[in-house]
Amino acid sequence: MIEKDTYKTLTKPSTEILFKEKNSKFFGYAFPVKTEDDVKTHLEDLKKQHHSARHWCYAYQLGVKENQHQFRVNDDGEPNNSAGMPIYGQIQSFEVTNVLIVVVRYFGGVKLGVGGLITAYKTAAQMALEHSKIVTKTINQEIELKFEYKDMNKVMRVIKEKNLKIVRQSLELTCTIVLSVRLKKIKTVLTAFEPIFDVQLKILDD
Repeated sequence: MIEKDTYKTLTKPSTEILFKEKNSKFFGYAFPVKTEDDVKTHLEDLKKQHHSARHWCYAYQLGVKENQHQFRVNDDGEPNNSAGMPIYGQIQSFEVTNVLIVVVRYFGGVKLGVGGLITAYKTAAQMALEHSKIVTKTINQEIELKFEYKDMNKVMRVIKEKNLKIVRQSLELTCTIVLSVRLKKIKTVLTAFEPIFDVQLKILDD
């Protein structure tokens, strides 16, 4: 089975959406995030913006490789699994990652019941993602090349022929170049450098 080497994410935060149900207001937001610190920052900003709201419920998923996804859901005082999980369900439904969805609720005086809450949070999360620009990106791996300066021309020729992206380089007597390579092209790239015997290749960990 070939490992999937693309993922879907957001290019920028969604526009604010509003879903109303029995006088309660649900404001939905979707953000691109890469770390838990990013999540924390967005939550803090929304709590300042909506300081008089009752609940700030959210779900997020981090990681681009399917076997490395991390996710978290938070009902923030709503009944168990009535908010965070319905929001996370939309992240799964839209197949996006590195994303945070927050739904801010202003209570309108009428209880919605667990079923009503699930529908409201799911709908607000869905609307936030529908108002987002979703893009497909490739999953890349970094490869480090170490070689002597005398082999520079041979190495650069392969890089040019294969149209490879250099992430960083240090060109001295002993040279180091780090490439960013799409997962499914790694084997081809490693093979391309094999004829240059003095090049040391290393796949860097994420």
